[in-house]
Amino acid sequence: QVQLVESGGGLVQAGGSLRLSCVASGRTFSSDAMGWFRQAPDKEREFVAAINWNGANTPYADSVKGRFTISRDNAKNTLYLQMNSLKPEDTAVYFCAARPWVLTSTDPHEYNYWGQGTQVTVSS
Repeated sequence: QVQLVESGGGLVQAGGSLRLSCVASGRTFSSDAMGWFRQAPDKEREFVAAINWNGANTPYADSVKGRFTISRDNAKNTLYLQMNSLKPEDTAVYFCAARPWVLTSTDPHEYNYWGQGTQVTVSS
């Protein structure tokens, strides 16, 4: 059974940091492109960051560029999102996702596997 399990969310004050993790199991993800998306209440799911299999390509949403860093450890089947200088508008449920393709994508419809999400709340 393919599973992506996120962790690391929580409540943090504006300006603070969090590190999200996503552990993958059930198949080999080392050659997949992976990504982070987020969804705030009453809003559509939006792209945050993505990473190709070897970390050489890492696109970011403009809203998080310079503050968030995506990385992966293929030996541990784990995807990370380091979030610094958090803002109240970063509050959302954060999802990790994987697509069995070498190219990254900012479109959530192009990802085949999804985690259940982890809540991030940033207070002002």
